[in-house]
Amino acid sequence: MSLDPKIVETLKGVSTATLTTVLLKKGLRNVWMRGTSPLQPGQGRVVGPAFTLRFVPAREDLATPESWASPISTRAAIEAMPEGCVAVADAMGVLDAGIFGDILCSRMKKRGVAGLVTDGVVRDAEGVLGTGLSVWCNGVAAPPSVAGLTFVAWQQPIACGGVAVFPDDIVVVDEDGAVLIPAKFLDAVLAEAPEQERMEAWIMTEVDGGIALPGLYPMNAETKARYQAWKDTQ
Repeated sequence: MSLDPKIVETLKGVSTATLTTVLLKKGLRNVWMRGTSPLQPGQGRVVGPAFTLRFVPAREDLATPESWASPISTRAAIEAMPEGCVAVADAMGVLDAGIFGDILCSRMKKRGVAGLVTDGVVRDAEGVLGTGLSVWCNGVAAPPSVAGLTFVAWQQPIACGGVAVFPDDIVVVDEDGAVLIPAKFLDAVLAEAPEQERMEAWIMTEVDGGIALPGLYPMNAETKARYQAWKDTQ
């Protein structure tokens, strides 16, 4: 699945915080992936369909350096990643085995992958930053993935940071971390999220002007009328 550039552009104008509010109104509470912090501040907002990767606990006969040459490996998975996707890796929150380093991240960047999101950690931090790939993770560690994890599959349903992620769900990630938009909710989010963002920006200007919060946030009827009058002038 690839996203229409217009969809990407629209969602890049919506914060993950706003998205969680919009999705909460749809009854979806568990959409923020825990442990997905920006590896480097200022990476911007990244949007793309999820390309999922799944790790399980390390087993001595499977999690070996030799496994990196297996047909089922992170190397093979990277070659299957389409341009514009967001790689989402279920590393089970393991913090002492880096799932990707500079070489793998460099290859992902060359393939046009939009970003990497994981509830685990990366290694070769300085080198990873040098690749220019936007990464959200739970920290860094020197040991390789096989020190604590076995890679088993890609493009299957996974759990990342306690959130169920299916291939081609939409991922939006910024300074607040990664938020999942289930594929079937995309149209509804596109219809409502920009308006939510616009409304909250207007509320901020009212707060800056000294307006008290009761009746403003959330809006009462009088505030809604003032907001509509402002919109009509735009």
